[in-house]
Amino acid sequence: MIKPLSALSFVAALTLAGCVAPTGPVEVTRFHAPDISTLGKGTITVEPAPGHDGSSLEWKAYQAAVERQLGLLGYSALPAGTASSQVAQLRLSRESFQPERSGSPVSVGVGGSTGSYGSGLGVGIGINLSPRPSEQVRTDLGVIIRDRASGAALWEGRANFTVRTGSPLAATSLGAAKMAEALFKGFPGQSGETIAVK
Repeated sequence: MIKPLSALSFVAALTLAGCVAPTGPVEVTRFHAPDISTLGKGTITVEPAPGHDGSSLEWKAYQAAVERQLGLLGYSALPAGTASSQVAQLRLSRESFQPERSGSPVSVGVGGSTGSYGSGLGVGIGINLSPRPSEQVRTDLGVIIRDRASGAALWEGRANFTVRTGSPLAATSLGAAKMAEALFKGFPGQSGETIAVK
């Protein structure tokens, strides 16, 4: 026989469920040159892509996360501005937005029937009492690895990730690590393929 949850147990279960931050997958797309023999080798620096500011603390957190992944791939990461054999140009954007509630908050339905004993007509009104959707944060991360001498693009990766603003992964430190790991998973990846990394 299954015992029903006590009121206290039910509240505790709801509290624990609220602590779990639902996360969607990181969507990743990669492209690379036909010759990938130079990828994952030699020295590399992570620098801001043209038009991007590399001085913010947020950008530096993503720089550190990308440098860590490049090191795991076999690169020797050098400080920005150093004459490395390759350069990883990093671009980053984050934006907050409020999703719209789907459908109208009020709906009206009309129904009718006809039978051998007469006919009837009914009107029903439905009110959507669901709470307003939580504010979301979308992060877009892009990295292009170039040959330092020629400037030729050897590899490019793009990742995007959307979470609630209240999620722990909305914090830069956790989000940067998750996105960088997803971006370089299975490096260099299938060129032109988009994958979802959980």
